[in-house]
Amino acid sequence: MRDPTSFLREEYDALVTKELDWRLSVLEGASTPRCRVDGREVLMLCSNNYLNLSNHPKIKEAAAAAIRSHGAGSGSVRPIAGNMDLHVELERRLAGFKEAEASLVYQTGFAANAGLIPQLADSGDLIVSDELNHGSIIDGVRLSKADRTVYRHCDPLHLEEVLRQAEKHSPPYRRILVITDGVFSMDGDIAPLDQVARIAGEHGAMIYVDDAHGEGVLGEGGRGIVSHFGIDRRSVHVEMGTFSKAFGVVGGHVSGSRDLVNFALNKSRTWLLSGSHPPAVAAACIASVNVLETEPQHVSNLWKNTEYFRKGVREIGFDTGKSATPIVPIMVGDSAVAKTFSRRLFDIGIFALPIVFPMVSRDGARIRTIMNAGLSRENLDEAVSAFEIVGKELRLV
Repeated sequence: MRDPTSFLREEYDALVTKELDWRLSVLEGASTPRCRVDGREVLMLCSNNYLNLSNHPKIKEAAAAAIRSHGAGSGSVRPIAGNMDLHVELERRLAGFKEAEASLVYQTGFAANAGLIPQLADSGDLIVSDELNHGSIIDGVRLSKADRTVYRHCDPLHLEEVLRQAEKHSPPYRRILVITDGVFSMDGDIAPLDQVARIAGEHGAMIYVDDAHGEGVLGEGGRGIVSHFGIDRRSVHVEMGTFSKAFGVVGGHVSGSRDLVNFALNKSRTWLLSGSHPPAVAAACIASVNVLETEPQHVSNLWKNTEYFRKGVREIGFDTGKSATPIVPIMVGDSAVAKTFSRRLFDIGIFALPIVFPMVSRDGARIRTIMNAGLSRENLDEAVSAFEIVGKELRLV
């Protein structure tokens, strides 16, 4: 009799043959601009720790103090016995930072999308999603019983066409939910949220923006894409984000009206049925918000580093695609070449990973670099030089 699990090895082996498998590296210590990975000292160019806050002394001390005062864990889900004062304070501080009526903290950003999207749109509704939205959005949409369609990437005119067609549906849709990433994580481009909000508003649709890569990066003091475009916050109904990137910790969240938060905490099973964050995590997130509000130099340094590095690799001859943020892809094309490129970079002290199919199109492989506020000018010069060396070896420049 055939082993019912034989497909596991077969499918994995197929990925290895096609150079599409993930091989995990080990970070030996803290995520710092210069760190140790797999026994080698390298420059970190692929972390989401944009502002280098995961090692900020105020944030580390807040985490340690919370363990001393509140213990190692919360002991429960929040609806039962795990709703600590630290969680409540975090949501109060986050809502103030986002200039929203209320915020709700989820265990992860993925949990926010997977838990809330299916509750916002159900049978008789329509979800309209940018074609390059993050996988967590895609999974959240798949969990919904609503009809779903996509509009061309960052194309407001096509969105308008889709919404016009949706208004002809019989019977009429009860609700329409338009969802977009704020910053797209593979290309580093920014959604035209101002136009999306205007068009969706004209058609009476709800707007949901996943700003995981925009918070701490875009807008006044890192307040995100809504601030970046100066949009009236009442016209963007759900702002989703994460503490695991620019904030330097972990966790997801949504911000908006008090009605949104009351709805979300009563309807999202990912929130209702998952243990709440340990005290150290909640306290560290509060400290991160405090740092963003009082130390603007981190956001400023991030953008200075981004502009310097992007200019440097472009002058060598690399294509950085549509990047308009600290996500700077070095376009390669072929997946096998991208993996070779990454291995050679690692050999000379640069940790930057390849992004290959199915995360991007078959001919869209790239080395995705992500800038960090803690990188020095010398670090950046070293990185640019390494890209030039390997690029010439592989005859890419």
